[in-house]
Amino acid sequence: MAAVLRVRRLDPAAKLPVRAHHDDAGYDLHALEPATLEPGERATIRTGIAIELPAGHAGLVVPRSGLAAQHGIAIVNAPGLIDSGYRGELKVLLLNTDATASFAVSAGDRIAQLVIVAVATPQVVEADALAATVRGEGGFGSSGV
Repeated sequence: MAAVLRVRRLDPAAKLPVRAHHDDAGYDLHALEPATLEPGERATIRTGIAIELPAGHAGLVVPRSGLAAQHGIAIVNAPGLIDSGYRGELKVLLLNTDATASFAVSAGDRIAQLVIVAVATPQVVEADALAATVRGEGGFGSSGV
């Protein structure tokens, strides 16, 4: 049996998450109310929905590439993490990175995507040493430019 994403409308005007195409990974999230983001401004945008994620899963709220490319709209905490036990309203923290243009959000606009992922929760064990790898401690920029 396929997993189910239970969604509760907290407002009658709220739109349910939908995938634009049957093979899309992300479900579009919609703004409940209008808002305007001035250059450099961030805003918390309500969706008017709450969700019940399947056991063993989490939700990632990620930006819409078209909004980022065309208007410089980002998600402040991308990806936003929704834990499976959370039952409150989904809200999206948008940021207008454009230096000169404001950005208007209308009620019903697609503002972000929800990607549902399986979560591994291994037991945490303190260790005096870690297994050696070729990369080792090479971090930022370790693979070149």
